[in-house]
Amino acid sequence: MSSAQHLLLTALRCDIDNLRHLATTSEIVGDISRFIHVLQRERGASTIYLASRGKRFKTRRMSYVQHSQEAETLMRQRLEALSQEARPQATARLLRRIATVWLALDDLDTLRRAIDTFAISPDAATQAFNHLISGLLAIVFEAADTSADLDVTRALVAIFHLMQGKELAGQERACGAFGFTHGHFDNAHRELLNKLVHDQQRCFDTFVEFATPEAQRSWHQTLSQRTLAGINQLRDIACQRTQHQTAIGDTLGETWYELTTLRIDSIKEVEDTLNSQLAALCHRKIATAQSDLEQLKAEPSQHVPAPCEQLLALSATQPLGDLTANALTSPLGRSLIELTHAHSSRLQGLSDELENTRKALRERKLIERAKGLIMAHQAMTEEEAYQFLRKTSMDQSKSMADMAQSILDLSAMLQRKEEKHMR
Repeated sequence: MSSAQHLLLTALRCDIDNLRHLATTSEIVGDISRFIHVLQRERGASTIYLASRGKRFKTRRMSYVQHSQEAETLMRQRLEALSQEARPQATARLLRRIATVWLALDDLDTLRRAIDTFAISPDAATQAFNHLISGLLAIVFEAADTSADLDVTRALVAIFHLMQGKELAGQERACGAFGFTHGHFDNAHRELLNKLVHDQQRCFDTFVEFATPEAQRSWHQTLSQRTLAGINQLRDIACQRTQHQTAIGDTLGETWYELTTLRIDSIKEVEDTLNSQLAALCHRKIATAQSDLEQLKAEPSQHVPAPCEQLLALSATQPLGDLTANALTSPLGRSLIELTHAHSSRLQGLSDELENTRKALRERKLIERAKGLIMAHQAMTEEEAYQFLRKTSMDQSKSMADMAQSILDLSAMLQRKEEKHMR
């Protein structure tokens, strides 16, 4: 066997090792997904328990605590096995993320005791759960960011954004549960609720962009329109700017919790579908690489190129322009970018802030133009037009800016048809 063939064998073995690491990572992501889901339930139940001073959700909360402890044990076992590898395949950054979360997990029992004794406020307890779940999601992000396989990276990016969107939906559940159980929403909680609705929609839009067609079908089929309608109705009640706060009965806290839980459980079904697809993808790639390895070992002569074939092939493998472009996504390119980023993070932050401001201004202009059309054609006040646009965007699972753009596009199309008809 020639030196080139030995190198090919080594390359295939490296591919298999990397794919096995990705398969292990996908299993860790699955464990984290399950743990986050039960933590989210525990957080929502703890919020109602604290807001009602122990009158509601006492038994249910204890049940959720037990589920969280069981899921945590399974996840710790997986992470412990990763840390005990002789040469861990995980990157140093991923291992550091895991170590940080590991330390935070040790404080979880302290948080639960504080909730038991009402030594912590509902908002403070929610924030503590939020920080832990954010750390767990950072592990998933790190796994996606360090993946070297394009297909696996896309799958991980889709999973990460779905999990992040579901976490924001869980925070919305906790925020709404507090307000409805407490009997009213102050301005801070009302604004938080609106922000969570907007932010989670952005995550779900990104998920749909990277998800497979099968996952997209699951997304559209699993979510109940009836449940979404009920949630939107309660969102309107929570966000109405009225001084008659007594109109919100505290029993709505449980109704809100049940409806948002149905939605979050549906999102979890889609999440499980993605995790299964990711595991299957990794194992398919491992099987293909293993087959190529065995074939090369069994028939090395079949891989000997004809004279000059390799010289000709080198010039056609990849144009120099593509090499330059792809260097940005290579491990070396990413290392150089990270080094540069370390020296210009402040400038980048300012640039991002400027771009976000420009985007917000563009979206605000779209919304204002759409409001004007609605006011003109539907004889609505400005506030009524805003609420109509907001409710329509929620019903159609669109951002307000996207809904406004759709209204403007439709108006322009109808105007062109009317002008054509008049001619």
